[in-house]
Amino acid sequence: MDVINTDLLSLAVIILSCGLLLLVMLKLVKWSKKMPKGAFIFLALFPLISIFPIPPQEIKKLEKIKQQPVKKEKENSEPNEDSE
Repeated sequence: MDVINTDLLSLAVIILSCGLLLLVMLKLVKWSKKMPKGAFIFLALFPLISIFPIPPQEIKKLEKIKQQPVKKEKENSEPNEDSE
């Protein structure tokens, strides 16, 4: 019985938060249509999210991913050079 209650509670929280998010987004659109200057200010401040740095672990992962295709190309090109 507890499992059913926790599942229903989590489902209710998800539905309510999605509904609240939708309501906030609709109000934001209505507000931006009434006050275009305010919308420009909002859009100007929105990119501040990019201030947060990318963790070094993710940068290392991206570098490894970039190096893998280069290694594959080198491996594919080496046998061709030997045969010439």
